[in-house]
Amino acid sequence: MELVLQLFNGLVSGSFYALLALGLSVIFGMLGVVNFAHGAFYMLGAVGAFVLLDTVGLSWWLALVVVPVVLGLVGMVFERLLVARLVRLDPLYNFLLTFGIALILQDVVRLRYGVQSQPYSRPELLDGQVNLGLFVYPKYQVFVLVFSVVVSVLVWLVLTKTRVGMIVRASTERPELTRALGIDVRRWVTPVFGFGIALAGLAGVLAAPMRAVNSGMGGDLIITIFAVVVIGGLGSVFGSVAAGYLVGMLSAVGNLYASAFSQSLVFVLMALVLLLRPAGLFGREEGVRA
Repeated sequence: MELVLQLFNGLVSGSFYALLALGLSVIFGMLGVVNFAHGAFYMLGAVGAFVLLDTVGLSWWLALVVVPVVLGLVGMVFERLLVARLVRLDPLYNFLLTFGIALILQDVVRLRYGVQSQPYSRPELLDGQVNLGLFVYPKYQVFVLVFSVVVSVLVWLVLTKTRVGMIVRASTERPELTRALGIDVRRWVTPVFGFGIALAGLAGVLAAPMRAVNSGMGGDLIITIFAVVVIGGLGSVFGSVAAGYLVGMLSAVGNLYASAFSQSLVFVLMALVLLLRPAGLFGREEGVRA
């Protein structure tokens, strides 16, 4: 019973990993940019929900819509003004750029709100617990899991069942081949980058009632998200989501049986995957970038 409970805890944690890795993977697949600022935008999602509630009394439900949209637009501006100027250079330049942006965003939030975590209560409708048969579980965490699965499925349906989605998916997973077919990949870069940032913001809003809302919450998570993306396969949309839930469950089981090493298990898994399948579990060998 305890193992089942821990696996469910892992799925809930994996919900955040999946949403963040999905956005990060789409951005990397299309631009070849390792967006180190992804964790900072996740943090801004949580902080944005807190600010809207604290300053104008905007409910969590509205923040769940408003914050990702605003951050998505900010991400599009960020890509146009900064990332696009360096995309033809060595990828290290954009890595350093996004790393610097992450530090700036963290310091701005720290300057305004300090290092103390800000409280954010759960929405009243999702407060309390729900009986799942085998155990009783907080209603909000169940909502987070269901919501993340629904979002992931919707994104998958858009990417696989619509013409625009197939173009974006092809541009993400096989950009060179897509260009060879005469499709202008460049026109899709900015909206896809904004979409990836919006997913990070969405994960942040979901995290606000569960996690400590502070300037460092994204920095603590981003390294794990990079590992998730590598495990799933760089640029693989499905792989990122699947690996997110897998890593969540692995970490939860690690906490149960080997708590001292639970944080290291993710990177042990990443090392094993890279040794046995360098392209990741769901990646393609020819899609791996040097």
